[in-house]
Amino acid sequence: MSSDSLTAGLAVLVDEHTRLSEELSDPAVHADTGRARKLSRRYAELDRIVVAARRVDELRDDLAAAEELGDDDPEFAAEATRLSAELEAADAELRDLLIPRDPDDARDAIVEIKAGEGGDESALFAGDLLRMYERWIASHGWSSQVLTATHSDLGGFKDVTIAVKAGADGAYGWLKFEGGVHRVQRVPVTESQGRIHTSAAGVLVFPEVDEPEEIHLEDKDLRIDVYRSSGPGGQSVNTTDSAVRITHLPTGITASCQNEKSQLQNKEAALRMLRARILAKQAEEAAAEAADIRRSQVRTVDRSERIRTYNFPENRITDHRTGFKAYNLDQVLAGDLDAVIGSNRDADRAARLEALGD
Repeated sequence: MSSDSLTAGLAVLVDEHTRLSEELSDPAVHADTGRARKLSRRYAELDRIVVAARRVDELRDDLAAAEELGDDDPEFAAEATRLSAELEAADAELRDLLIPRDPDDARDAIVEIKAGEGGDESALFAGDLLRMYERWIASHGWSSQVLTATHSDLGGFKDVTIAVKAGADGAYGWLKFEGGVHRVQRVPVTESQGRIHTSAAGVLVFPEVDEPEEIHLEDKDLRIDVYRSSGPGGQSVNTTDSAVRITHLPTGITASCQNEKSQLQNKEAALRMLRARILAKQAEEAAAEAADIRRSQVRTVDRSERIRTYNFPENRITDHRTGFKAYNLDQVLAGDLDAVIGSNRDADRAARLEALGD
């Protein structure tokens, strides 16, 4: 990224930051919660850039003054050396913030975890993944909500879906790298001979729609089926038809929910998931049309791809996309996911930087 293009691009963002600040000071904007949330999120994203740019300017001015005085004073000369190092680091941080982001990164996220090969063991592992994510989310001060879940006989999950809210941090920008097949190697609780088995669970991550109007759904395009909720073993856990499955007829995309006792609540949760899936499909199609090759799971990565292995006997976690490997699986499952996800964010950032140079 050349200095001229950096300066020009920064000026545009500073102007947008000023405009958004004025808009958000208008009480009328906050009457529309969806719009206010979208503007606030963009403002927070730009605010980090503006703060970093001001820091670079301050350091540049301080360095110039210290260099001028350093010709006659050794203390100022030493100060100039320190300021030069700080300026280099601050400039690198600013350039990093200016790398074009996935436009959906700042959104909240919907995460689906599904048991795969391995039967009961896979369902138990799906439960382990759910708890891992919930702990990691809580450690960041974010919140999560279970939208729907189908339990297995041994206490795991055949499938479970959670909504993740992270405010200005953007949950999707972190969690999108979790999409794919997660493989586990361990001795199952049902194994009497102590043999290590391999099973897997799949994870899908979608950016959440900010407001219903963003993905408008016509009633005529929806088929809504109701049925009784089921628990472990398939037994009915409700005496009324409260579970809801919604099919978007133009795309064939479906979403279902049975967690709540109220049919209306299940319908709202299913619509929430349906909108997220439609948004992801639209973004995927737009990226394919523009031949925009990216690393993010929803955009380009085959959702059947094995992305990670959890090896219990060796306490090892391995990410197959970045080559990341660590022997702290117990800590990762306890929610210490930053380094694992960070390796993918770093790789994605490097790819975006490389694309800027093409």
